[in-house]
Amino acid sequence: MTIIDLLEKNSRELGNEIALVEINPAFDGNRRMTWRDYELVQSTVRTGYRREISWMVFNEKANRFANALMDCGIGKGDKVAILLMNCLEWLPIYFGILKTGAMAVPLNFRYSSDEIKYCLDLAEADMLVFGEEFIGRVEEIADDVSVNRLLVYVGDGCPSFAESYMNLTADCASGNPGVYINEDDYAAIYFSSGTTGFPKAILHRHRALIHSCRVEQKHHSQTHDDVFLCIPPLYHTGAKMHWFGSLISGSKAVLLKGTQPEFILDAVSKEKCTIVWLLVPWAQDILNALDSGRLKKEDYCLDQWRLMHIGAQPVPQSLIKHWMEYFPNHQYDTNYGLSESIGPGAVHLGVENIHKVGAIGVPGYGWEVKIVDEGGQPVKDGEVGELCLKGAGVMDCYYNDEEATAKVLKDGWLYTGDMATRDEDGFIFLVDRKKDVIITGGENLYPVQIEDFIRGFHKVHDVAVIGLPDERLGEIATAIIKIKDGYTCTEEEINDFCKQMPRYKRPRKIIFADVPRNPTGKIEKPKLRKIYGAENLVMEQNNG
Repeated sequence: MTIIDLLEKNSRELGNEIALVEINPAFDGNRRMTWRDYELVQSTVRTGYRREISWMVFNEKANRFANALMDCGIGKGDKVAILLMNCLEWLPIYFGILKTGAMAVPLNFRYSSDEIKYCLDLAEADMLVFGEEFIGRVEEIADDVSVNRLLVYVGDGCPSFAESYMNLTADCASGNPGVYINEDDYAAIYFSSGTTGFPKAILHRHRALIHSCRVEQKHHSQTHDDVFLCIPPLYHTGAKMHWFGSLISGSKAVLLKGTQPEFILDAVSKEKCTIVWLLVPWAQDILNALDSGRLKKEDYCLDQWRLMHIGAQPVPQSLIKHWMEYFPNHQYDTNYGLSESIGPGAVHLGVENIHKVGAIGVPGYGWEVKIVDEGGQPVKDGEVGELCLKGAGVMDCYYNDEEATAKVLKDGWLYTGDMATRDEDGFIFLVDRKKDVIITGGENLYPVQIEDFIRGFHKVHDVAVIGLPDERLGEIATAIIKIKDGYTCTEEEINDFCKQMPRYKRPRKIIFADVPRNPTGKIEKPKLRKIYGAENLVMEQNNG
């Protein structure tokens, strides 16, 4: 079975029921939205819009696109890249690609034109499907990337250098194209988040995608009556693989454009959402809005909301404890995974284990886990080592990169690069990225532990800890701290608060500034090292 079979089944059995809803509460009909608007919408003109499609229409759209692709010569072994903001077209296009036997290649909407070209070339994509938010960036590289590659535009006002998606699919049959696909066929190329350099192309087979469906439903018990609110970008494995719970249960999902707390609570209320996957910053923003009185729970219909889960980055214990003060009846889960392990669920806390908040959890359904030392030998409980995963969701390889593949795939195990420890009850705690460990005066510091502690200070909105070069100690821990709106804070206050930590763990330098995060909520530490590492170098040169 493949995920294509699940879509066909839903179309047959639930044809007229709603599959997907798209909501943009901040849409301003008087101007074209830019890609940044979807993250940072501040428009006071909120006419908004809501669109929906049924399972039957979803499947028909996928079939039309599949047949259009085949008319263009796309088939097994080919690759079609997707560069779209979340919209009703996204998933039918994705499934249309899969129905031809080709591979879907989702692209990060933050990519610059050069990064788009880099990823298209690395994946050897035969086609790029893009939306109106990306016209400028694609136009910059159109002459280069259109050689032996078709550009297809989704939206009104098709640019001259592309073909129109609407025209391409208008006269195509809505029936299944009839291509035989099994679990061993290649399905998709995803790109790593790029927080450690240029993204790598991650190749997955269909068996990994269907495994992800089963894992998601096993962990979160989706039924036909659930409604999933999807906010993160669909190009990322996390969002899509959590949505797979809706696919396998035939339940409705809502694609929300905008991350403001009022947008989220309004969507939960009006669409009767039961499951919401949040990133840490969004959950914190909701709590801040409730704490300040700007938003009030009683203004929304939230009783049906049964599950809030978080993934993609370490989750502070203090945040979940605070969340349960407002939502004591919520089930809570945290999910750990990588694009290399087809997204979330390789490790998960489990809704029955909220007493273990702080842990990433136990091995997920169908997954094996081990924690090893530098020699690849399992460490004892309580000791720190590298987290390794094994299961049907592990990637096939890094596409066209045998050297990188060999570094992380060993005897069927995926070496994640994440440092972790296991307690006496078998629960795994994420310590930090292997590359983010700070070595200061011979001591290993794990930034995540320091970040979790500093977030406990009531004035702190967000924090990132990085290592900066130091002539005497090798590196020093530096905390970049974003203060909550309406508060002022001094270095002395932070240093006094940190006195509760062992001396060697305390940050040696405090910087008050924004904490950049990528679309999946991960702190962009290479960017911070580049900014503040360069500043340190200039200061040292000036002092010299």
